[in-house]
Parts: sequence; structure tokens; C-alpha cells
Amino acid sequence: MTVTQTIAFTVAWTRSFTDRIRRDERGEVTEKVILIAVFAALALTVAAIIVTKVTDKANSIPTN
Repeated sequence: MTVTQTIAFTVAWTRSFTDRIRRDERGEVTEKVILIAVFAALALTVAAIIVTKVTDKANSIPTN
């Protein structure tokens, strides 16, 4: 192999390797599940706060 062929082979192998790494999504599933769980917890917290405020306001309205 000449130097040019060696360089061409190295460049092709590097491109192939980096393409494989970019397409590998194994670690993203765990990250997405954790992120969804955090957003769900935040949504439940906000909903609880809104329900509490609305209930308090409704209870403070005089009905007689």
C-alpha cells in the first residue's frame, strides 16, 4: 500500500466509524425516560397547585 492508499483507507474507516456512532441511540432511551418522568412530575405539581388555589378561591366566595 502506498501512503495515499493508507490515508484514503484511514479516512474511509474514520467516516464509517463516526457514522456508526452517530446512529447508535442506545443511551438516549434512558435519558428520554428520565426526562419524561421529570416533566410528568412537574405537570402533576403544577396541577395540584392550580387545583388548590381554585378550591381555596371557590371556598372563599360567600354563598348566603
